[in-house]
Amino acid sequence: MNYYEKELAALKRSGRYRQRRLFDENLIDLASNDYLGLSHKKELIDEAYKRVSSYQSHASKASMLVNGYHPIHASFEKALCEANGFEDGIVLGSGFSANVAMIETLLRKGDELFMDEKYHASGVMATKLNDAKTTYFKHNDANELETQLKASTAKRKVIAVEGIYSMDADVLNIDIIHLADKYDALLILDEAHSSGVIGNKLMGILDYYNLPVKDNYIKMGTLGKAYGSFGAYILASSHIIEYLINRAKPIIYATAPSLFDTALGHVSLEYILKNSESLKKEIKENQHIIKEVLGIEIKGLIVPMKIGNNKKVMQIQEKVMNENYLIGAIRQPTVDTAIIRLIARLGVDKKDLHTVCNLIQGFLR
Repeated sequence: MNYYEKELAALKRSGRYRQRRLFDENLIDLASNDYLGLSHKKELIDEAYKRVSSYQSHASKASMLVNGYHPIHASFEKALCEANGFEDGIVLGSGFSANVAMIETLLRKGDELFMDEKYHASGVMATKLNDAKTTYFKHNDANELETQLKASTAKRKVIAVEGIYSMDADVLNIDIIHLADKYDALLILDEAHSSGVIGNKLMGILDYYNLPVKDNYIKMGTLGKAYGSFGAYILASSHIIEYLINRAKPIIYATAPSLFDTALGHVSLEYILKNSESLKKEIKENQHIIKEVLGIEIKGLIVPMKIGNNKKVMQIQEKVMNENYLIGAIRQPTVDTAIIRLIARLGVDKKDLHTVCNLIQGFLR
């Protein structure tokens, strides 16, 4: 008995059917979120392994609040705070868990959450788990947000936005940050796609705008993208982290994050800070190629191209794959309309980046 036969058939008809796929390792990767190419640097793995091996146990073994909290977690949290200018921080198992932890826990009855309409699905899901009011504002629209903030009678206001939006690739409007200050609102910055990619030290959106950290700012970043590992972190004022530790279910009821992944994230952070100038130079070079060939100006390393047809994006992906390149074919519900998503990630030869851009141009024509 196939209990979901009709639903699966409908997904296939609409071109929205998905499946896990093992891609050929020899394909040149221009689809993943490994923005800095750190997942290919074996010296980072070796250093992380050395750090974990220096302890008696290589596993977390329990929740952070039982006995799973480890010196590897603590040292990484301290390093993240120092690099980003925050008082306190905590590591979690994933960016999805971090968004659920923040949005489910920090919003209480009588509060109001103002969320960008293109905020990540994990945050949208988390709004269903609390008793607060959720109000969506037009993507990156500070004027609409201010109108909503003025009208709000909530006892506590929280704004949730992203540093770089994962599918549109645009950078957060600085006016939204200023509105958080003006209306004394907590500001959740999801930096999954901006941390490690923008800013003078490559630390993300506040670094990019050269803004000081304030008590009402909360930063979430992931390790599974620019940091070439797996996991996430939340940085904030000490009392906010203290509150999350005491109330957030993804912290209380989950085994503490992997020691190896956390150590690898720490090694990657050190690598990024040490090599920020050369990394920024290479990022600019790749951005220039995208502008030159595709005519698209990007602030990070995500290059979205609207196609609007689910079957066509899959066809373009297959054609590009036949030339030994892997690009993203993104369909609903991840996006409103189907896009080709190219990642101009570091570590890819500049000739290959030129070639794949020209290929896509040809297929689009």
